[in-house]
Amino acid sequence: MREFKVIEIKESVFEDNNRQADLLREELKKNKTFLLNLMSSPGSGKTSTVLRTIEALGKEMKIGVLEADIDSDVDARAVFDTGTKVIQLHTGGMCHLDAEMTRQGLEGLGIEDIDFVILENVGNLVCPAEFDTGASKNAMILSVPEGDDKPLKYPLMFSKVDVLLINKIDTLDYFDFNLEAVKERVKKLNPDITIIHISAKTGEGIDEWADWLRNEIKKWKE
Repeated sequence: MREFKVIEIKESVFEDNNRQADLLREELKKNKTFLLNLMSSPGSGKTSTVLRTIEALGKEMKIGVLEADIDSDVDARAVFDTGTKVIQLHTGGMCHLDAEMTRQGLEGLGIEDIDFVILENVGNLVCPAEFDTGASKNAMILSVPEGDDKPLKYPLMFSKVDVLLINKIDTLDYFDFNLEAVKERVKKLNPDITIIHISAKTGEGIDEWADWLRNEIKKWKE
């Protein structure tokens, strides 16, 4: 029987993407533009959190937003209504963004005069965790209604991010959600992670989130 070659395509794709992501980070660093990759499940409150973030920081710095979805421009329109520079990215069925897709989005947005770009990634807890977008920092949202077992089911996502926003904290009384269990599970996966409780609806915790961003953006520019 003739032998045949086996090519590990997935690994090579990741390696090439990682190189592209590193190059993009270097370019963003030179431009002094901070890129935040924001990930979560659909319905967790990503866009609402983006709007609160713009409200908190929009008068201090120039913000741009990349809205990534398989289809529609609903989220981009919501951001556009705030007067913030925004571009909609349609992934054509892809469940994530990689470094090259992010680069295309940034080129379309134009970042010459932008201090801070928020990339709202496609909504799911699997694919986005696997691809480096070239972001300065990675953040994710876990909303209370999703349940406290998500760190057990999607460990890669929780292990990759720099900050976890636990959103819809105002609904704790209505759901069986063990906050301390979540923190314990997440810290086992990612001891250095920052965890912030927020409510994009009421504004609770947004000041702490904005302070975290200010600090990280300052360090990035220095």
